[in-house]
Amino acid sequence: MPTEPDPADSTATIDRAANRLPLRRRLLPVIALLLLAPWAAECSWGGFAIDDFPLVLIFLGPMYGGAAILIRETARHLGGGWPTIVLLAAVFGVLQAGLVDQSLFNPDYLDDTQYADTRAAAEASLVPGLGFSLRQAFDYVGNHIVLTICAPIVLIESFLGADRRLRPWLGRPGLAVVGVIYLLGSLLIFSDSSGRKGFLASPLQLAFAAVVVLALVATALLPRWRRTRPRRVRRVPHPLWVALLVVLVRFGGDLAPGWAGVTVALTLAAAAGGLIAYLSSGSGWGQRHVLAAGSAGLVSAAAFAYLVPPYSPASPAAALAGDVAVTIITVALVVGAWWRLRRASPAVHVAAR
Repeated sequence: MPTEPDPADSTATIDRAANRLPLRRRLLPVIALLLLAPWAAECSWGGFAIDDFPLVLIFLGPMYGGAAILIRETARHLGGGWPTIVLLAAVFGVLQAGLVDQSLFNPDYLDDTQYADTRAAAEASLVPGLGFSLRQAFDYVGNHIVLTICAPIVLIESFLGADRRLRPWLGRPGLAVVGVIYLLGSLLIFSDSSGRKGFLASPLQLAFAAVVVLALVATALLPRWRRTRPRRVRRVPHPLWVALLVVLVRFGGDLAPGWAGVTVALTLAAAAGGLIAYLSSGSGWGQRHVLAAGSAGLVSAAAFAYLVPPYSPASPAAALAGDVAVTIITVALVVGAWWRLRRASPAVHVAAR
């Protein structure tokens, strides 16, 4: 009588497969993701002038980059694919904004930046009893999902061959090292005066954030995300249409203020997510569609970086230089990833999971 495979044996097999590659080949995408995640999270939309880029990578790399690596490796080890990655990215967004820097609950968090005037708009959608803005929660968590986690992962994976795209890069020792790096980076932000800014959320707020984190983790680890389903014969639109769908979500939610705007944003995000999930089950869905969906948010953020100020005042020359650098880096990454996919042999559809 056939028996279910032992999960421990499956994990050991994955670890052995990861360790077959030379150390340099395994570490190159890890290092790239470690650096790209903080840059995409804080610099790609114009949050810092060009002379602050190195500091962002140094101080935020362990936390943002460490989280991106852990999320990607967890999903690939489990075979959960992009549903697992997106859900774990949401876990990181709530963890970061609710428990680490606690910006979600701190009404004064942006008062010492050039975004202090956004406070009134945030307070228009305060959740009674919990003291946080649902508008800010959507923006903070959504930006971490799109910019900090998904865009860097999809870009780095698109540069890799189809045979490595779904494979883990690290075994258990490497994951343990990255886990320590992430924890130390988070502790640095939690304890630093410019990180948590001396604010401590109430026990109720912290408990709420912790419950949401646990619920999202439990959802991300559901066995259903690891089941391989047969592809359906279905026409899939061009990847650029998928990218436009993501851009619509990005800017459609800003059309109205207060609760109306939040309702529109949540509705658009849910509809777009459901449509992408439906399209991705079609036989024509491939890595190009994944790249279009994953990089659209980064491209739109870079395009509008010229219209927003950095957190701290900077000279016009430094701010403009940062925006130009963002454009060059974003174009190089996206065009390079597309070029790499075009050169590769036709992608196996499973690579889009």
